[in-house]
Parts: sequence; C-alpha cells; structure tokens
Amino acid sequence: MKFFASLPPIPEFHPPMFIKRLNQRLPQWPHAASLCLALNAAVSFKLLPEEVLQLCSGRRILVAVNDTGTRALFTCLNGIFQPVWRETASADVRFHGDMHAYMKLFFRQEDPDTLFFNRLLTIEGDTELGLAIKNLLDSIESPQQVFRRFFGFGEA
Repeated sequence: MKFFASLPPIPEFHPPMFIKRLNQRLPQWPHAASLCLALNAAVSFKLLPEEVLQLCSGRRILVAVNDTGTRALFTCLNGIFQPVWRETASADVRFHGDMHAYMKLFFRQEDPDTLFFNRLLTIEGDTELGLAIKNLLDSIESPQQVFRRFFGFGEA
C-alpha cells in the first residue's frame, strides 16, 4: 500500500479570512513549539542530516504560513530545536508561503525548486542560509519512506 502516493494532488486552497485574522491575534509560540517538537523527533529518528543542525545552530528561522496568519520562530541550540519566545525577535531567514505549498512540499507532490521558482514559497533575509536549508529539504527522505521504515506502511 502506498500511503502518500495514493493521496490525491493537493489543490490550491485558502482557508476563510476569519482564520487568518484570528490567528494573527493569538500568540504564535504554540506553532513554534509544535514545529520544534516535530523537528526534534526527526532529529531523534536520524531523519535530518547532521548538516541541518550545524547550519541552523544559533540562527533564528521563521516559517510563516501567509493564508493562515501563523508564524513559527525558532532556533537550534546544542542540537535541539527550540522556539524563540520573544515574538519581537528578528529572524535570520524567513520562509513564507501558503498552507497548500507547504503541504505539497511535505508530501513530495512538488519539489522545493519548483515551489520557490513559481513563488509559492519565498525566502527573505540570509538567502544563503535559506537556500542551504532548501537544498537540505530536498535531501531528506520522503514521508512515505519514513513511514514504511518505522511503521510498516507502504511497499516492502
């Protein structure tokens, strides 16, 4: 069974505007904490290359989901991803995009180069760092391979 390959293509969609307005009024640290939890799980399962930890060490990275009004500002210290609790802190590099673009990236329905070339995802700030992170995204195993290896989903 191909778990992710059997998913239909992710369409371009936008949540209702009230979601964005609501999220912009809420604290953003829960998003950063959730993303850091996922990144740290990926580190513990050895899914992220060591270069990611070295590259992100001491740098502040912002992932913004434009159409939901959410942001996740985080850093990596001593090999552990951590939220940046001060929402006024500046980021070294900022990634912006809509939810459907991030989902296409995660589920490998589009490669990062295509998403950035078509301006569905953008990088601001330290573009050298941003491009290095983007290139590392390409080298990470697809979720289908990870699920197959750890949970027995997918083809043998």
